Amino acid sequence: MDQKLAFLCSGQGDQYPGMGQELVRAYPAAAAVYERCDAIRPATSRQCFFGTEEELKETRNTQPCLFAFELAAAEVLFSKGVIPAAVAGFSLGEVAAATISGLFEMETGFRLVCRRGELMQQAAEQYETRMAVVLRLSKEQVEACCARYSDLYPVNYNCPGQITVSGLAAQMEDFLREVRTMGGRVVPLKVGGAFHSPFMKQAAEEFASSLAKVKVTERSIPLYSNRTAERYPDKTDPGYLDRVIKLLSGQIASPVLWENLIRQMIADGIRTFVELGPGRTLTNMMKKIDTDVKAYSLTDYLAEVEGC
Repeated sequence: MDQKLAFLCSGQGDQYPGMGQELVRAYPAAAAVYERCDAIRPATSRQCFFGTEEELKETRNTQPCLFAFELAAAEVLFSKGVIPAAVAGFSLGEVAAATISGLFEMETGFRLVCRRGELMQQAAEQYETRMAVVLRLSKEQVEACCARYSDLYPVNYNCPGQITVSGLAAQMEDFLREVRTMGGRVVPLKVGGAFHSPFMKQAAEEFASSLAKVKVTERSIPLYSNRTAERYPDKTDPGYLDRVIKLLSGQIASPVLWENLIRQMIADGIRTFVELGPGRTLTNMMKKIDTDVKAYSLTDYLAEVEGC
């Protein structure tokens, strides 16, 4: 185990048609993960490799497809002897990270992420909602701006000068115009709902019920929480199972405290971060959080490990 290295699993928005194909062609360990996922949800490989952008954008598809990619990436690195000292995941990536940490068996984690995607899709279809990233403004400015709207919420605290906002589409256009007049920049997200906001409350409650029915094991790798930005409790802690369920289900309707989470991992001694998702979103965020640590995308890290 590398005492200074952590795996980071990305969330929705990094998906793209064809993701995972090269990984499966190059590494048997990755192909084995996709086979196990297909045994539970037969469309998974097809959607990753041949699905359209619109198909992959649907939350019920995005979440299991990204989970499969991230678990495949982890298994590839495990096969090369790379064992992290800690793991964390952004939004849905926390389910993948929990599985990598040993909290769930892989099939259990995959079934959970499929259920999570379905529940969040259902919640998203009840309202016309949107998400957008606000750049170049402070968190205080974004929070104050959101407070002027009844159904808009700052939800993802990504890194300095980058906060994601969720809420009703009917209010979003006025909000985005206001952001621009304040000197901010906006980037719409490729997601299908107001995630990590009160619009996801029912999904969070139903996911908690699903979590209560599965076997939770002792983690072998420390796992960090989106909700608290701190490590998950140990199995010896009072109320361990209830706390795990609350952390993993509650984050669906709560802000992702990503910047604080990363700063806590750094304070705990992590000096190298490897993003297991198909993109570079988390790697790019790291450059704005702390330039003294190393951050790699999966492709770049594999090239370094393999001496390419």
